[in-house]
Formats: sequence, C-alpha cells, structure tokens
Amino acid sequence: MKLSTGSVLLLTAAAVIGCSAPAPEVRTWNSIEKSLQTQFITVADGDTIDLPEGHFMFTKTLVMDGKKNVVIRGQGMDKTILSWKNQTEGAQGLQVSNGVNIVLQDFSVEDAKGDNLKVNDTRGITLRRIRSVWSEGPKTENGAYALYPVLCKNVLMEECIAMGSSDAGIYVGQSDSVIIRNNKAYWNVAGIEAENSKYVEIYGNEAYENTGGLLVFDLPGLTTYGHTTRVYNNHIHDNNHDNFAQKGNIVASIPPGSGMMVLATHNLEVFDNRIEDNRSVGLAIVSYELVAALNEGEQEQTNSIGGVQTVNNRFREDSLYNPFPHHISVHRNTFQNKHWFPTTQSDIGKLLLTKSFMNPPDVLFDGIANPKQPERAICIQDNGDITFINLDAGNDFENLSKDVKPFECPPAQARL
Repeated sequence: MKLSTGSVLLLTAAAVIGCSAPAPEVRTWNSIEKSLQTQFITVADGDTIDLPEGHFMFTKTLVMDGKKNVVIRGQGMDKTILSWKNQTEGAQGLQVSNGVNIVLQDFSVEDAKGDNLKVNDTRGITLRRIRSVWSEGPKTENGAYALYPVLCKNVLMEECIAMGSSDAGIYVGQSDSVIIRNNKAYWNVAGIEAENSKYVEIYGNEAYENTGGLLVFDLPGLTTYGHTTRVYNNHIHDNNHDNFAQKGNIVASIPPGSGMMVLATHNLEVFDNRIEDNRSVGLAIVSYELVAALNEGEQEQTNSIGGVQTVNNRFREDSLYNPFPHHISVHRNTFQNKHWFPTTQSDIGKLLLTKSFMNPPDVLFDGIANPKQPERAICIQDNGDITFINLDAGNDFENLSKDVKPFECPPAQARL
C-alpha cells in the first residue's frame, strides 16, 4: 500500500526521536451475511434497513432485486464497513437491480472480486456518502468499478469516495438523467466516467492521482448512445498515475497524465473547471478512430471480471454510431501545468514529447476529419492563454497546428 507523505514523515520522525509510530488500525470482523441477505429479500416497499456500526465480512454477492422506495443506511462511511476481501461466490459486492427509488447511504464497500457496488435497471437510485475502495491500493487485479450504475434512470451520486478501480471509480453507463456531484475519486484508472449516458450533470467533484481524471465517452455496440452532458466547477488535478487497466480494455488507452478525455460524444459543455498539473494533457477531444488505431490487435485478458468495455475494432459495422465528437464547447476553464514533459509510458505521450516539446498541451484535438460531417462545431473559447494542439492525426500529422483561433466561437454554436 502506498504511504501518504504525512505517513512517511511521521514514521521518519518517530525513528529519529526513538518513538514508536502509531499502530495501524486493527479491525475486528463480524458476520451479518445471512441475516442481511434475508432482510434484502424480505424488506417491504417503503422500509428502511439500518446497517449497524462495525466491520463485516461477506463471502457472496449481496443482492436486492425488485424493491421500491427502500433506504439502506449505515452509520457513516468510516463506521459501517462491508468487505468482500474473502469473496468466494459472485463478482459484485453489493448489487441492486430492477428497483424504483432506492437510496444507499453512509457506509463503505471494499474489495469485491469484481465491481464493489453495482446498480442496474433501476429507476431512481441515490448513492450518498458511499466509500468504495480496494484496500490494497491500485492494482490490475482489482475490480473494474467502485460505483457502477448502468441502464438506470434518475441517478444521483453525491459526496462519495472511490479508490483503486482498475477501470473507473465513479461511473455511470447507458443511463438517463444523471447527477454526479461533490465526490472524490483517486488512485483509479479513470476517476469519474460518464459512458453512453444522456442528460448528465457533473459538478463540484475532485478527481486526482488517477490515470485520467474525468471521462465522457460514447462507445459503439451498446444499447444506447450518449449526449447532452455538462461538466463544470470540478477540480481535476495531478492525474499522473500509471495506467494499470487490463490490456484491451478501453481505458487502457488513456495516457497517464490526462486531466479530462472526451471521446466520440456530442452536445457537451465543459466550463468553469480547474484543470491543473496533469502531466500529458489537460483536456483531450478525440475520436474512436484514434483509439481503435492505437489499440489495434490488443485482446482483452481472459481473467477480466466485471462489465468493462474492450476496444471494438469493428465499430464501423455499427451504423447508428458516430465515432467523431461534435458540438463540444470548452469555455471559461482554468488550465495550469507545472510539468514540462508528458509521460513516455504511452504512444500519445511519446508523440506529444516530439510535437509539443517542453510544453504539453492544455487542450488537444485529434483533428481526424469526419467526411460525413465537415462542420463539427467544436468551440474552444475564453480559457485564458492556453497551449493548444490540433494533431491532424488522420493525415499523419502533416498539418499539425497549434493555432486555437479556428476553434473560437460562441458556446451556443456548439449546442444542438
């Protein structure tokens, strides 16, 4: 486990003055597995399940299905700890499905074999003050998602903490009407991700020490496509962690040092964010063409657990999918980067080292043209004195440009 700077200093000071460092927390584990699963099955619509204070170990996925207006409430994320460290059956830790107006709040979920907390096919789900982590820190063997609502409507995730996901920490997929606010995500491959979801608001969050801080993706071959997302008032900083995703997974293509990445989506506004000290790029706007090219020939590892999306090199067969981002507005953001060199742990990083030497871009556009849609309405305006790069990746960087002026336009022009 990685020690914080404070922990290192404390241990050093203790050694110097001959004192003992504080002993690590000793947890006493109890089991409420059978009784709690029974409550999940028998709870009446409209009731509340109060989780007790303590540390509780589970060996199987805890499931609640087909319930309405139910609250599951702990005593606090640092007081009620649910762990699947010794899981022997199932992939998820806690799973909620086919529900209506479900609230989960004030507890922690740890160390599931696959996803820590998954919610699917639910209309009305609130995740509030949930801490979802892998206790040994970032590892490829960790589950994919810490908080994982998928195929849901009316989603609220607030004041949560996500750490250690080998895919995305705070994630929403193929969902409608979503609010992600005032959360913290760190030590994940992707800190916060909205994927193939529509009418999404992402604000007031802090994403740091991930590989990529915040992603808005639209991927091929899924049940629905994403659009209409607003990302604002977030602090996205120091996302320079090594990429520990399994090879072939879509997030394995994220270069370490990425603040925010926009992939093949549309009707997106990014404004009033602080995007700071992300080593390779502050904000990247790219098409699926580039991602597929960078990952050609990669295969998903056979031991992958969870609902991760792999790179689809047959994406052109999806006739309803548009792989090119369009109608994107980036305005009134603050960009800052104290790093002079991008990471060389990715092809994009190596490219930027040669194309933008000693000055990694605040905003990058891959520049791959869409022959069916020449006018893409990508507007980059009022972000201060930024470093910009248009790669012209579709023409082997022949017309690479660092001039942002062709992309300056009123934000309203980027909307549908």
